This record gives sequence, structure tokens and C-alpha cells, in this order.
Amino acid sequence: MDINLISKALAHPLRRQILLWLKYPEQYFSQLNVCTESNSVGVCAGHIEKKGHVAQSTMSKHLAILQNSGLVEVRKYGQWSYFSRNEVIIEQYINDLKDTL
Repeated sequence: MDINLISKALAHPLRRQILLWLKYPEQYFSQLNVCTESNSVGVCAGHIEKKGHVAQSTMSKHLAILQNSGLVEVRKYGQWSYFSRNEVIIEQYINDLKDTL
């Protein structure tokens, strides 16, 4: 876990918003059919893009930053990418902040 990389990822308000949406996908994406198999699959990148009201390229960059920091995980099914929170890394980050601040 790179605490600096995670802190930089969390610096942008849209990325924090995406993490909130992914924490409660049933609430934020209920009308979009959150996932094909179960809630553990995640939310399709296209649905996140629509919710964020940004261009596909912009959302791809934000999702890549979240993924590279370890805050989200991606599962690919054919041409579709499904994103979910990495709760283990998020918990480690929070605990590390508590221990160091």
C-alpha cells in the first residue's frame, strides 16, 4: 500500500464521489442494473461514466488512478469492466492514518 499514492487519488472530489457510489451501488445505480452476477462483481465503467457526467476519456483516467492506487478493483467480462471498492486497502489506509496522525 502506497499511502502517498492513495492520498493523491483521494485529492480529487470526483474520485471520492466514485468511491461513495461504489460503497452503496444499490442506492446510486439501482436503475442501471448494477451487475450481471452479484453485487461482488461491481459497477460497469459505462454506468459510472453516466453518473459522473464526464467524458469517457476523463472517467477512464479517474478510474485508472483509483485502480493504480489500489482503492478499486476491476473485473473484466468480455469488453466490459466492472469496478468495486477494495475494502482491505481502504481499511489499511484508514488505520495507517489513525496510527500516524
